[in-house]
Amino acid sequence: GKTFIKMQNQLLNDDDCACFLVEAIAQRSQNIKWETTVDKKKVGHKLIRRVSLDQFYALVTGQEDAFYQMCMILPSVIEKVVKELEGTIVPHDTVIDELRAMASEQNIESEDLAIAMAVYMLGFGTYNGFNR
Repeated sequence: GKTFIKMQNQLLNDDDCACFLVEAIAQRSQNIKWETTVDKKKVGHKLIRRVSLDQFYALVTGQEDAFYQMCMILPSVIEKVVKELEGTIVPHDTVIDELRAMASEQNIESEDLAIAMAVYMLGFGTYNGFNR
């Protein structure tokens, strides 16, 4: 309720704006009117929106699959950073093993890409670009 009320106040003070609650990992790709309960009443406004990251990136960049494109470049950026940190001790993590298994089920061959895609599909399977 508190965040919604702040957004309502913003709309009252600036009639040329919209407010967005950007959900880092939404259940699905979405750009919907945010409806919540304030003082036991259901409230909503067409300019107060709940949006998933892919939809937010699309709004900001004008490119529908901008979030997908960023996610596709991340593995090479991460690989570069990891190489620069060579010699750093990293503990064994079973999550990586689980992601490799998921990627194998998707028939993805490059290990780096496989792990990245497994992570993305867990959280972003319905997002723009990922459902191809």
